[in-house]
Amino acid sequence: MPILNACAHRVDKAGNDQPAALALGHASGDTDAAAALLASFNASFHQKPKAWGHFASADADEGADASSDTEDAEIDSAVETPSAGSRFALELERYRQGELDFTDFTAWAANALLPVIDDHLSTGGHWWFVHSRQGEAEFLTLALLHQREGYAIDAALNVVAAPQLNLGQLMLAARIDLTQWQHGQSRQYIAHVQDRGGKKASTAFAETLGCREGVDASAETRTLLKAFSDYVEQEDLSEEASRKKTDTLVDYANAQAKNGEAITLDELSELVDETQPKAFYDYIRNQDYGLAEEIPPDKRTLQQFKRFTGRASGVSISFDSHLLGNSIEYDDTHDRLIIKQVPGPLKEQIKSRGNGTT
Repeated sequence: MPILNACAHRVDKAGNDQPAALALGHASGDTDAAAALLASFNASFHQKPKAWGHFASADADEGADASSDTEDAEIDSAVETPSAGSRFALELERYRQGELDFTDFTAWAANALLPVIDDHLSTGGHWWFVHSRQGEAEFLTLALLHQREGYAIDAALNVVAAPQLNLGQLMLAARIDLTQWQHGQSRQYIAHVQDRGGKKASTAFAETLGCREGVDASAETRTLLKAFSDYVEQEDLSEEASRKKTDTLVDYANAQAKNGEAITLDELSELVDETQPKAFYDYIRNQDYGLAEEIPPDKRTLQQFKRFTGRASGVSISFDSHLLGNSIEYDDTHDRLIIKQVPGPLKEQIKSRGNGTT
């Protein structure tokens, strides 16, 4: 992932009651250390819960409700007025057009983001901005990186203090797919960390970027899994075939989440059924689940899509979780499972037993 431009700015803040101060840095090019840091950052970023969205447009903001307008007005100069769209996007476009160099653009952005730190954080850190290329796509990464105390052994073999960047602590961080933004065919080209412990800070950060939610990753992933469950049930597959397709979906979705990539319905359909590569895709479209062509995977939702197993008193039960509520129901009042579609071989064994045959 070649780095085209990178720049760091330091934010000094001594406590909740102290204003943040900014020490500006200068843009630099690609280095081995910067490339390694970006790779480590991406690995950590992809593991975090995220929201997905797009830059606010003037048309979209004009239709926003009054409470949204009030919130936007409090974001200092980052978003000038609700009808102006995203000021951040305007400055980013100036950089893309060559009107601003990377140092000036990131200095403006760091200043615009300073109120977020003043209002919501007790410590500073380093804003790190990276313009990089991955394949044919270009990305802008921005994150507030915090430091933690670490240790190292120096040339004289003495243990010395060595401050380290804490990539596990990412509260304010975003990754913008500049190529998708430029093409204008997506509403989910901005991914930003949605930290539960710092929700107000995350919200203020997104608002300063002028980011509007384009898709709810958790809801979209749940809808996809529901569509898959309905598809598998309709196909009346064997347990082995059902398990294989479930594993294929989960493995693919988790791999996309790990790489920070979206689930593509076309690609998923081909993987789920190689003999009928369009079958699952056509099923989703014909049933009108309202899913986009690309879906940002939500790891928490995927982790819940698992297999239930249990054994007690000579009874062994195992079934895919997507069957619960469809062909299998749990009656909590009477503590019993109701199986609506008994597997053929099991049904034959039961019938044979009832007829007195062996």
